[in-house]
Amino acid sequence: MERLQEQYNSKIAPSLKKQFGFGNVMQIPKLTKIVVNVGVGKFKEDKKKIDAIIADIAVITGQAPVKTVARKSISGFKVRENQVVGIMVTLRGFKMYSFFDKLVNVALPRVRDFQGLSAKFDGRGNYHLGLREQLVFPEISAAALENVFGMEVSINTSAGKDDIAKELLKQFNFPFKK
Repeated sequence: MERLQEQYNSKIAPSLKKQFGFGNVMQIPKLTKIVVNVGVGKFKEDKKKIDAIIADIAVITGQAPVKTVARKSISGFKVRENQVVGIMVTLRGFKMYSFFDKLVNVALPRVRDFQGLSAKFDGRGNYHLGLREQLVFPEISAAALENVFGMEVSINTSAGKDDIAKELLKQFNFPFKK
């Protein structure tokens, strides 16, 4: 069992149950999934660069990503139907907790001039953050890097309300701004 998962079961869940007065164990919020999404944008014509992005995301997350394709052609964006426009991976269970641990304790502190993250949620208890480059993860070496890309990380919780989800992430030592 992952370290953060044990921490959730032993400390965080009882603390949240007591703090918010949940009567049922199933009411206690938890992390449900983490989605990592990369838009290929300027690399959409180059298969080698797309394969390099897929390899980097697979190394970072520990799971093989899926290519997302355009549903219809849009000439203004120079996109054709069934053309690869993004790469995404959905993490659950052990891999989710492992990635979350790496994100909070290793990657985010490596971001240049890091002051913390804003506490803006989406209204349903989910948190989204963007990273400008994949170099903040220790698996990616700067020497072997061909192209730099950003990614969006969506942390989905079962909280339903922003204040409860914020407290859940705070218990995991998520680096919010003070």
